[in-house]
Amino acid sequence: MNDGFSDYGWWSLVVINSLIFIVFAFSFTRPKSPRDWRSFGAFSAFLVALFTEMYGFPLTIYLFSGWLSSRFPEVDWFAHDSGHLLEMMFGWGGNPHIGPFHLVSTVFVLGGFILLALAWRVLYRAQRGQTVAMTGPYALVRHPQYAAFILIMFGFLLQWPTLLTLLMFPILVFMYTRLAQHEEREALAGLGEEYRGYRNRTPAFFPGFGSKLRLGTAVLFILALPAVIAFTSAPDRIEGNAPALRHDLIQAHFDELRRMGTRR
Repeated sequence: MNDGFSDYGWWSLVVINSLIFIVFAFSFTRPKSPRDWRSFGAFSAFLVALFTEMYGFPLTIYLFSGWLSSRFPEVDWFAHDSGHLLEMMFGWGGNPHIGPFHLVSTVFVLGGFILLALAWRVLYRAQRGQTVAMTGPYALVRHPQYAAFILIMFGFLLQWPTLLTLLMFPILVFMYTRLAQHEEREALAGLGEEYRGYRNRTPAFFPGFGSKLRLGTAVLFILALPAVIAFTSAPDRIEGNAPALRHDLIQAHFDELRRMGTRR
């Protein structure tokens, strides 16, 4: 790889970061049916594409380097921090990791994982009791898990937009919408009027102002980012060895970052 891309080529970080977020998502979704695996696989593909450009090879910057350099000549587009395209293009300056787009991205990504975790707990109990999931996040929307996937992907687009993930995002949103419709037909067939009544009074993906939990409460909930730390650090909440695996992956991530700094 030439000197222009010396800040990239960290394929170990591509693998480690992809695994961290895929394991987190798997811990909170536990896909079982082929349809579950398709939706989880599409989300995983989005993450792999994202981290490939974030640490491996900056394809988007490479393809648009001529245009970017002519419009923003003061930016070194092959420096790693320049991959935060929105921070660079809007000229916020300083460390992009504490810039407004990155901070908002953090809210969406961590808030999405919180929503994903809490939705899974409610859905798991409802499936075991063969009832309709109507509490927690399901009191706000009928499909909080798909909404969580969308929040996470949108957050990453704000942080590190790439050509491939921008193309994948609307396709995945459409796919999740179709999957939600298919699941609702199955729920109506299996749960009958109980689910029909729930569907008639609860929005699909976006909470209404008349929900049991007010919109302001939902926003505060998403902003309560420390809750995700408390949840993921409690081993009795996740089955199997997922917490230990997540800890090992995060430690490997920071070890690799230290080696990256030493090499520079």
